[in-house]
Amino acid sequence: MKDDGPKGFDLAQLLAERGAERYELHTKYLNHQLPRMLHTIGFDKVYERAEGAHFWDAEGNDYLDMLAGFGVMGLGRHHPVVRKALHDVLDASLADLTRFDCQPLPGLLAEKLLTHSPHLDRVFFGNSGTEAVETALKFARYATGKPRILYCAHAFHGLTTGALSVNGEAGFRDGFAPLLPDTAIALGDLDALRRELKRGDVAGLVVEPIQGKGVHASPPGFLRAGQELLHKYKALLIADEVQTGLGRTGDFYAYQHEEGVEPDLVCVAKALSGGYVPVGATLGKDWIFKRVYSSMDRVLVHSASFGSNAQAMAAGLAVLTVMEDEEIVANARRTGDLLRERLAALVGRYELLHEVRGRGLMIGIEFGRPSSLKLRSRWTMLQAARKGLFAQMVVVPLLQKHRILTQVSGDHLEVIKLIPPLVIDEADVDRFVTAFTAVMDDAHNGGLMWDFGRTLVKQAVANR
Repeated sequence: MKDDGPKGFDLAQLLAERGAERYELHTKYLNHQLPRMLHTIGFDKVYERAEGAHFWDAEGNDYLDMLAGFGVMGLGRHHPVVRKALHDVLDASLADLTRFDCQPLPGLLAEKLLTHSPHLDRVFFGNSGTEAVETALKFARYATGKPRILYCAHAFHGLTTGALSVNGEAGFRDGFAPLLPDTAIALGDLDALRRELKRGDVAGLVVEPIQGKGVHASPPGFLRAGQELLHKYKALLIADEVQTGLGRTGDFYAYQHEEGVEPDLVCVAKALSGGYVPVGATLGKDWIFKRVYSSMDRVLVHSASFGSNAQAMAAGLAVLTVMEDEEIVANARRTGDLLRERLAALVGRYELLHEVRGRGLMIGIEFGRPSSLKLRSRWTMLQAARKGLFAQMVVVPLLQKHRILTQVSGDHLEVIKLIPPLVIDEADVDRFVTAFTAVMDDAHNGGLMWDFGRTLVKQAVANR
């Protein structure tokens, strides 16, 4: 019998042999619009390795990551403490996911996570942010005995059916009806909240303290006053901290920016993973959990096949330890303040730049209609084709010319959202501000980026 050599799976060999097929494989077997979109906007790069807030292509060029995998890479990529924790948990050969025992890691992670929300008592672990939201919706409905959840216009809480029901963006909801019978109110509209609560069927309000789409913070006092109204009508406040939690906004949770706010349920995910193992968590008050899990007959009334798996729990424990040891939250506040202040100082310099807002390392850069005739005519051309094209015109040269990865904060928005790893430093701030200034100079001087704008216009028209 012929000996074909050693058998088994060799990941390095597989990537060496077929890694170059990445875009073709996606086009053939996955979401075929993704590679098409990446080719169109010039984002079809091939990155070879990554560390911290940077990654490198095959030629050794260094790129600055100001996107963090949409917030997943809170500690940057491949943090050594998280890597070691995962090696250790794999080497331990634990009897994981038996489903009929109680492993120590979930309890230890829940204990550590709850120290940052001392008014909360228990945790359910799932596998993603949308699962964390789904859990909160189910728990709120069951605990209150009421069917309806309120959410805010322009909110994003996930894309599974329940979470989609509280998604404030019509583009995500179109074609997936019927959804759950939930109701949108404007962010900050206490009168609308009161009016809906008076109907007596509201289980809770789910809200992002800072909305990811557009980077809009809840108005001062809204969360506290909303909490009081909700409790008056026996409803719950649900804080979606999937993107804003774990230090992103300069406090451990974004709701902590407002004194006296103590949500009944809090959803977290993304950065808790360390960028490795998907994980989501729903934190809640003791009485809510005890009402949901009211008897042994209901012990599995809400569960997740991979929830509380050892790898995710080890990653989460490592992440929280690093955050404490390396003062990650303080760095996010300090570096975020610096970045926002330096960008805000440019608003008066560029008529296309209208506002810089946000907290910590969650920053929105909004563009708007210029005053000068020449720039206004170009702006109008882009807006007529598709709103949001100018922001994309800024994003592309940031990557192509300056090797900085960013993205717009939502479809049809002239807003770039910066959510870099929380480990960026002053040198990274300097690099971004210098590059952004160069791109804005080019835009105001009628430079090459307007040629790309015309290409985007043609593409937008072709896609209609």
